[in-house]
Amino acid sequence: MSPVLLALYLLPVIGIFGWYVHSRRRKELTSIRAAEEAIAASMTEPPSLHPVIDPTKCIGCRSCVAACPEQYAHPVLGIIRGKARLVGPSNCIGHGACKAACPVDAIELVFGTEKRGVDIPLVKPDFETNIPGIFIAGELGGMGLIRNAVEQGRQALDSVRKLKGLGKQNQLDLVIVGAGPAGIAASLGAMDAKLRSVTVEQDSLGGTVAHFPRGKLVMTRPAILPIVGRMNFTETSKEKLLEYWQGIERKTGLNINYKERVTGITRRPDGVSFEVRTTKNAYVTRAVLLTIGRRGTPRQLGVPGEKSSKVVYRLIDPEQYRGQHVLVVGGGDSALEAAHSIAEQPGTTVTISYRSPAFTRAKPKNRDKVAQLAAAGRMNVLMKSNVREIRRDSVVIEADGEPVILPNHGVIVCAGGILPTGFLKEVGIEVETKYGTA
Repeated sequence: MSPVLLALYLLPVIGIFGWYVHSRRRKELTSIRAAEEAIAASMTEPPSLHPVIDPTKCIGCRSCVAACPEQYAHPVLGIIRGKARLVGPSNCIGHGACKAACPVDAIELVFGTEKRGVDIPLVKPDFETNIPGIFIAGELGGMGLIRNAVEQGRQALDSVRKLKGLGKQNQLDLVIVGAGPAGIAASLGAMDAKLRSVTVEQDSLGGTVAHFPRGKLVMTRPAILPIVGRMNFTETSKEKLLEYWQGIERKTGLNINYKERVTGITRRPDGVSFEVRTTKNAYVTRAVLLTIGRRGTPRQLGVPGEKSSKVVYRLIDPEQYRGQHVLVVGGGDSALEAAHSIAEQPGTTVTISYRSPAFTRAKPKNRDKVAQLAAAGRMNVLMKSNVREIRRDSVVIEADGEPVILPNHGVIVCAGGILPTGFLKEVGIEVETKYGTA
């Protein structure tokens, strides 16, 4: 072959290879910058379920990066020196798509880290706990995403259907506790399977979703609901999602006992069935499915004045704070979303108080929104601060070791909740604190 022809063949190959190398290097630099920025901002703690990548198995194929649904919005995974890394830990919300996409099984999904433990009830692959006949699905078991919770609700119901002893006339087949995404899916599944079941909910339809601030965008992925079929939401508002579920409730005739809280679950003398005691009733049932979420009891500040009527633990309507001085306590998504939705009201002054130096548990878009409002002078952000006293017309906050007194008409505490770990242990369900384990 002549040198000219050889050059004609080789030049395109060299060009493509050069472009490939340049592209990989550019992506690697982007990943390095994302990892460095996360460390600098102290945003290195994943909020929930997250991947741990074995570098000895990883082949750097980028399948995990491409599969992550959050990757398009902000860095989560990246390739550095030929190996996948979690470059934006605080941006990971536990989809688990990365593990499914890995062709060499180099990814393990874990809860917690060496620094931060997460209490998770022990459940088998079929969602049954250490107590035969009691099942757990959804957020309580560590799967907080709506799609995952829906899928687990369906799958847990399938496991319940395999139990022996269903169909007895003197007892229910199943009591479902909670009417969030997992509870709704399981309740529809029980209806479809013609099981004798009761669903109880201590609050309202939607569980944790119902407690989101007004207008909050809810991320989900298509999921299958029994009877209803495919739920094709990708990003919708809290209100529209709740409206959708309410429509399902009406169309299917789904019956949920609201404002009914479970107070105890005990094994009956027959050694098989259970008695589920609530604030309104007592049910004899073959099985129990807990889909109660992880919100639990709101965590209080424990400061003077907290019993005041102006102190609440979730935002219902931002408009009620129009023209007022408002304090929001917390640094997670619920706190930041509450703060910026209130800040948008005319004449409102909003202050965020957070004990840590960075909003490590919040999504980037929420952090960015708060930063924009703060830069515009529409929000006062006090990091490394603690509320010391709540007075009638003011609050006392310790910031940088000095007391700061601010005028105040309302306080919204978004400091998380006390997980229902105590309740689970009373029932006899084993709970494990995960420190970076599956």
